[in-house]
Formats: sequence, structure tokens, C-alpha cells
Amino acid sequence: MPLESCMILLDNSEFMRNGDYIPTRMEAQSDAANMIVNQKTQSNPESTVGVIAMSSSGPSSGAELLVSPTDDLGKILTALHGVPLCGEMDVAGKDAVDIAASVQVAALALKHRRNKNGSQRIVLFVGSPLQCADKRALVKAGKQLKKNNVFIDVIALGELEENEPKLRELVDAANGTAAAAAAGGDDAATVERTCHLVTIPAGVLPSDVLITSPILRGDGGGGGGGGGGGSAPAAGAGGGGGDGFADFGGVDPNMDPELAMALRVSMEEERARQERVAAASNEGSSNQEEKTGDDGEAAAGAAAPEAMDVAAPAPEVGEEMNDEDALLQQALAMSMAEGAGGAEEAAAEGGGDDAAAAMDTEGGDDDDDAAMQMALAMSMQGEGEEKSAEGGQQFQDPAFVNQLLGSLPGVNPDDPAIQEALRKANEDADKSDKKDDGKKDE
Repeated sequence: MPLESCMILLDNSEFMRNGDYIPTRMEAQSDAANMIVNQKTQSNPESTVGVIAMSSSGPSSGAELLVSPTDDLGKILTALHGVPLCGEMDVAGKDAVDIAASVQVAALALKHRRNKNGSQRIVLFVGSPLQCADKRALVKAGKQLKKNNVFIDVIALGELEENEPKLRELVDAANGTAAAAAAGGDDAATVERTCHLVTIPAGVLPSDVLITSPILRGDGGGGGGGGGGGSAPAAGAGGGGGDGFADFGGVDPNMDPELAMALRVSMEEERARQERVAAASNEGSSNQEEKTGDDGEAAAGAAAPEAMDVAAPAPEVGEEMNDEDALLQQALAMSMAEGAGGAEEAAAEGGGDDAAAAMDTEGGDDDDDAAMQMALAMSMQGEGEEKSAEGGQQFQDPAFVNQLLGSLPGVNPDDPAIQEALRKANEDADKSDKKDDGKKDE
């Protein structure tokens, strides 16, 4: 903020004992004044602040200058917290505080300020009833401030219905004749208000209202010359809206650049987090829909194999009669395949060692013997008696068996193991025939 010299006028009359503000009007006023002092001194290191008590216990009982405009924060805070309550409440024809005279004293103190380059401003706290205050005197004081380029900000604490119209006359006069006309509704949009009136409702902490008012945001922060209402937000809005600094959390970046930047970064991070949460929720809903569709397809796919498993046993019932034929054909096919494989291996290993060839032949013979025995045993269990008789007669014929074995590649019909197997098969056939004949005779 630009360089500025400021005078703070405190109402220290007996009316400030009232407890309609927390904890009292005096304590609430002191807290608000302390915040204003910190803002003024921190915004510009060369800014100066002075303090005036509008009631005194001396013979004059008028305004008392506690601290001239200075940049010594210690002196200023000591003066703020050392203001006593004094003055008389019931004086005929006289208010507890004289606003016009106090403003003139403040203007005189600003005239003798140390640094003449900065602007001049008065911050006036009013918490006493202005029953005897003359509007014409207040307008005259406002015009005098306008003439001397002194701005004034008025903060009303209590007695609002009685004090607000008179204080508005003072502020409008300090803003100039154009500002007075704008207060009546003419050219309101073209008038720049440099003086402000902020009313604090009962029960509200003044510092909470002032933090968003144009008093702390500077001259360019708002246009409302008056304020008031039944709540803190209304009072803050009356003194000038804070929408101009919405990106900085309602804080003027010129007043506190570090705080404004921190609030802006925090707001941007929160906005980005909310956007990520919204995107994640949208993605989650779409994934849920896809998962639901996949689950339906998987359930349908799982139902199909179950149906096939249930229907699979049906063909087995119809094929029970053909199991023996199928097994016989499978045994014969396996024996043929093994014989063919043994012959191919023997041909591929031709010219090798004689002992290895003999061992391979004996191994192939053993496999063929086992396959032949299985085929002979299963062939004897045919479906009909005619097939069994015919097959038995054929295998009992030595010429037929030698011819069959000679047709198999790699099989030697003269092998003792094969001859033993044929002998056992013929004996078994003879025994079965004898049993059948015996059953027929019986």
C-alpha cells in the first residue's frame, strides 16, 4: 500500500462499558484498533499511526492526543491498551464525545506529521449516542477534511439507529459534493468513495467485520460509503464487497503479499484436488459398468460348460453295448502302431551293433507278445456265439496264426515266447469248449 499517515480516534466514554459486544464495547474497540494498527504499519514500513482519546479527565474533558503519528509500534500499542474510561454520561446539551472537535484535533495532528509525502487518514470509532450532535457541524467538519485532502473512515459500535444518519452526513461531506449526490442515487457508478462508514451489529466481533471492509483493503477495494445490517456478512458487504480479491481468499495482495499468495496456492491445490476426485469418481463408475458387463458374460460362459457337462453322460448310456468292440479295436490299433514303430527304429539303426539290434528285437517281441495276448483274450469274448466259434477255430489253426504273425513287421513267428502264448491260448480254448459241451449235455 502507499505511504500513509493515520490517526485513530477512540471512544473512551462511560458508554463503552456496555456488554452488547464481546466482552465489552471498549475491549472490542481495542481489538479492532490493534488490527488496524498492524495493517497500517506492515503494509508500508514508513507509514505512521497516532492515537487520540475523545474523552479526557482533565479540565477541558475534550479530545486528548495520546501519541503523535509515529512508526514506533511499541508506543502505539502502549497508547491503545492504556486508554482509560472517563467522561460524564448525563450532561445537559452535550454528548459524551464531541465528534467535530475530535476530528479537528486529528486533522491538526496530521498537518504536523513528520513525513509530508504520504496521504492522510482518520479512523473514527463511535460507541456513544450522538443526541446533541449538530448535522451542520458534522458536514462542516467533513468539508474541511475534504479541503485538506484528509480521508476519514467511521466505525459505528452501538446506538446505530441514532448515530448512523449523522455519521453518514459526515462521511458524505468528506467524500465531496459528488459523493453526497451519489448517496441520493445520482451517478453512483461514477463516484469514487475514499471515505467509508462501517456499522457493526451488536454481538459481532468488530475485527471480523473489518477484515473484509474497505478500511483494511484500501481505497480501491470497495465503493460502499455506508454499511450495516443484522449480521457480520451484511455489515462487511455494506462497507464494500471483497469479491475483487476472491482469488486470494479475500485478502488484498498489496496489503500482505505473502499471505495472499499462500491463500491463492492453497485454493488452487484444493480446486485441483476436487477435480481429481471428480475424475476418479467418473472413472470408477465407468469401470463398474464394464465390470458388470464382463461378469454377465462370464456367468453366461460358465453356464454353457455346465450344461454340456450335464448333457455329456447321455451318450455313454447308448454306447455301453459297444464298449467291448471299441476296446478290441483300440488294442489291435495300438499293437499295429507299436510294431510299425519298432520296424522303423530297426531300419533307422541298420548297420549298428548286432547286440543292440537283438535287444531291440527282443523288446519289440515282448511288446508284441503282450499286445497279441490281449488281442487274443479279447477276441475270445465276442458278442455272439458264432463269432466266438469262428474266431476260436481260426486261432486254433496253426497255419493261420503263423501267417498272421508273419505279416506283422518285426515279429518272428518261431520265437519261443510267441509259441508258448499260442499254446496257452489253445489250451484255454479247449477248456472253454469242454465246459460249454458239458453245459449243453446237462
